[in-house]
Amino acid sequence: MEDGRLQGLPPIADASCRILILGSMPGALSLEKQEYYGHPRNHFWKLLYAVFGSRDAVGGYADPSGLYDERLAFALQNGIALWDVLAECEREGSLDTAIRKPEANDFGTFFRTYPGIGRVYFNGQAASELYRKQVLPQLQKLGLGETILYQTLPSSSPARAMSLEAKLESWRMLGRTGDGSQEVEQA
Repeated sequence: MEDGRLQGLPPIADASCRILILGSMPGALSLEKQEYYGHPRNHFWKLLYAVFGSRDAVGGYADPSGLYDERLAFALQNGIALWDVLAECEREGSLDTAIRKPEANDFGTFFRTYPGIGRVYFNGQAASELYRKQVLPQLQKLGLGETILYQTLPSSSPARAMSLEAKLESWRMLGRTGDGSQEVEQA
C-alpha cells in the first residue's frame, strides 16, 4: 500500500480470451497473496470450474483447489480473462462498500490489446456500478466498448449471502455463446 492506497493486480489475459470477468478490487487476503479470488471461502474458482470443468470419475466437477498458476491456466484455456475495475483505491478491510477514492484501470488500452473480448461479466453489483461510472464514459469517448455485451452476476464473495448452488444458476451463462441473446444486456 502506497500512501494508504491499495494497488490492484495486473490483468490475466491472452489473445484467445473472449470473456472478461471483472471484480471491483481484490480483497485484503487476495492482495496479500497477490492472487485473484484468494480467499478460501470465495466461491469464484468453484463457480468457474463448475461451469467449465470436466466431470471426474465420480460425477463431480474438477477440483479448483490446485495451484494458483493451474487455476489461471484453466481460466485462459476457457477463453476467460480476469481483472478488476479499479487500479487503486482506499479501503479499510475487504468490503466494496468501504471503497473510497477509486481510480479505474486503463480499459481503453486493455480492449485495444485484447479485441477478441466480446462479453464482460461483473462479479457483483459493485463492479458493475464502478465500471458504469468510472470506465464506460471514457470508453464511449474513445469509441470503444459499443459491441461488448455486459452482464452482472451475483458476487462470488463470501459476503454475498447466497448459496453456491444459487450463484451457479446465474454463473452458468458464462458457458453459453455470446450471440447477443437477452440474458446479456448492453451497457
